Amino acid sequence: MAYTLDQFAAECRELLKADAGPAGRRQVVGKLETLLREDDFIDAYCGPDAEPGAHVLYEDPALGFQVLAHVMNNARKGGPHDHGSSWAIYGQAVAHTDMTEYRRLDDGSADGKAEIEIDREYRLERGQAGIFDDGKVHSIAYPDGARFIRVTGCDLSTIPRGRYDMAAGTMEMSYRENYKGSQ
Repeated sequence: MAYTLDQFAAECRELLKADAGPAGRRQVVGKLETLLREDDFIDAYCGPDAEPGAHVLYEDPALGFQVLAHVMNNARKGGPHDHGSSWAIYGQAVAHTDMTEYRRLDDGSADGKAEIEIDREYRLERGQAGIFDDGKVHSIAYPDGARFIRVTGCDLSTIPRGRYDMAAGTMEMSYRENYKGSQ
């Protein structure tokens, strides 16, 4: 029996209602990996005929979490950033995404300043998912034709998020549009 977007959204809702913290989110990672093994789901939302860009597939009316499909025709390497007070789970649908996680070396007390270093690097292949908890600094890079599903704790455009310049040792918090990717 096929696992569908509707089933995934309903199970996420129940898991996050029971535990909105890291343990509940880790269970969502497992459910996303199950969804990413469904060829019908991949074909419908991330297949070769999918419209490029980022598309909200589901937004939970009570909890506010979103499920987005990112259909990226052009390769991109993004800079270090965080999702502010939210979290994000990335799940690979087509091709791969290289993930980099950073560690903050400063205490965050000086406005506009941030010293970071690379903590961990890994690659997500189809069917794999990874999580960045609240405030976790990370960056992603992907090749032409990559597609991934991202589950976020809220509409990220509604909260301030940080962008980091590793060389300059700076960080800028701002509200910005939801990530559209390199289309």
